[in-house]
Amino acid sequence: MKRLDVAVIGAGFIARTHLPAWIALGARIRIFSTDDQAALLSEEFGLTKTACLDEALDGASVADICTPTTTHRDIALAAFAAGADVLCEKPLALTPADALEMAEAAHKAGRLLYPGHVVRFFPAYARLRSTIRSGALGRPAVARFTRTGRYPTWSPWFADTALSGGIVTDQMLHDMDIARWLFGEVVSIHATQRGHLTTHDSASAPEGPVATGSATLTHDSGVITQVLGVWGPPATPFRYTFHVAGSNGTLTHDSIAHPSLRLTGAAGAQAGAVPTGDFGEDPFSAQIRELATAFQGGPAPRVNALDGVAAVKIAAAARRSAATGLAVAVHDAAPRTLTEGSPR
Repeated sequence: MKRLDVAVIGAGFIARTHLPAWIALGARIRIFSTDDQAALLSEEFGLTKTACLDEALDGASVADICTPTTTHRDIALAAFAAGADVLCEKPLALTPADALEMAEAAHKAGRLLYPGHVVRFFPAYARLRSTIRSGALGRPAVARFTRTGRYPTWSPWFADTALSGGIVTDQMLHDMDIARWLFGEVVSIHATQRGHLTTHDSASAPEGPVATGSATLTHDSGVITQVLGVWGPPATPFRYTFHVAGSNGTLTHDSIAHPSLRLTGAAGAQAGAVPTGDFGEDPFSAQIRELATAFQGGPAPRVNALDGVAAVKIAAAARRSAATGLAVAVHDAAPRTLTEGSPR
C-alpha cells in the first residue's frame, strides 16, 4: 500500500490532535499555517514546515484541513486542484452553498472529501447505532443528546458567530449529525442559542464566558430528537450523554456517570449494561485510520461528503431558527446532485 503523503493545514488544537494518528500510520507529513504555530509543531513532531499553501499541497496525496471554518472552502478547492484528497475538520463550511461547492468540486476532480465527524467514531455512539439497527429497542420514538465542555477560548474566532456559527454550529453539529445518522433525514428544526456570542465587529468574549444551545429535530422517520449543548467555564469537564427510547425499551449513556450503555426493557426491568467497546482507543485515531484506508483505495468509511453537506444545512437551519424564534424547514438536507459513481 502506497505511503500517505499528508499536508496538515493549520496548527491549532485539531492539528495537534490529528498529528499522532497520522504519525502512527507512518505518513510523511508537511505542515503549513499562517501563524508561528506550524514552526512549533514541526519541531515537536519532527515535521516538514512549508512556507505557503501551494508548497504544502505540492505532491501531497491528502490535505488535512484544520483551520477556522470560513477558510475551509478555499483550501479544499486548492487541494482538489493540486490532486489531493481531503479530510476537512467539521463543519465543512459555514454555509450550505460553500459545503455543496466543496462536495461538487471533489466529485469533478475525482477526489475524495470526508468531513471530520469524529463523534461517529466514539465507541458509545457506534454501539448505539448497532443496537438500534439490531432492533433491540424496537421502533425508535424519541432521543436526547447532550454535550458539555469548556468554552473554546484558545482561539478568539469561536466566539464570533460570523466565523464559527456559534455553539449551535461548532459544537452541536456533532450531535445533530449523530441524530441524522441514527434516525434519518431532518425535515424541521427549532433551536435557540444564548450566552457570550459576539459578532465580527464586537469585542471578543469576556473572561469566563459561557454559551448554551438547544435544538429539537423532527426526522422524516417520525422520530423526534433533542440536542443540548453547553460551553462552560474553564473547569467544566468534557461530558456527553444520550437517552434513546423505542417501543421495546430505552438505552442511556453518560460518559462520566456510567460509561456502559444501560438498556431497560419495555416493562421497566433493567436488562443490563451493554459494553461500548474499547475505551483505550482514541476516536480521532480510529477516524483517521478508517479514512486513511479509504484514501488508499479501501472500503468507503462511515461518513462521506454528503453527510458533511447535510450537517451544514441542518446547522444553518438551526441558526435561522435561533435568530427568528420559529421552527425552520430543512429542505433537501442531503442533496443527490452527485452521480451514483462519484468518489465516496
